[in-house]
Amino acid sequence: MADNRFRWLVAVALLSPVAAALAQAQNGAAPGATLRISGDIPAPVTLTLGDLAALPHESAPVTAEDGTKSVYDGVPLREILARAGAPFGKQLRGKNMTTFVLATAHDGYQVVFTLAELDTAFANEGVLVADKHEGKPMSAPLGPLRIVCVNDKAGARSLRMLETLEVVRVRK
Repeated sequence: MADNRFRWLVAVALLSPVAAALAQAQNGAAPGATLRISGDIPAPVTLTLGDLAALPHESAPVTAEDGTKSVYDGVPLREILARAGAPFGKQLRGKNMTTFVLATAHDGYQVVFTLAELDTAFANEGVLVADKHEGKPMSAPLGPLRIVCVNDKAGARSLRMLETLEVVRVRK
């Protein structure tokens, strides 16, 4: 009898992580998905999907190249960068004006944004790090995280499967 209980406990202990990963995948989230923010910033950080879900979100209607419309929900890119210490507002002057963000996807695709185009005092471009599409978590090939550029006329900077944001200051 004790031998059967031991086997049952071992089976539960071994299968629990597998069951959790399967449940997460069924909910559309990639197990262990994170967003790493690094580079020329005071506070490099790695955010989990849970961390991002806890931040204030905005919605963005997007029209695809084929004319279909959909809605993405996410955190403004400038808010994520500000939490990592990127210079915005009155700090975005002089050498800081040469700062850009290199966003990299899982497949190696990369796009660039200047801090000035993200800052509300300058261009205030609507760029979101989206974690939901049509109200649901995104899975491959879109997510779990995607850069959505609300005002771009072409979708080339709407990067899918976002993994890293590197802040680079050209003039040190």
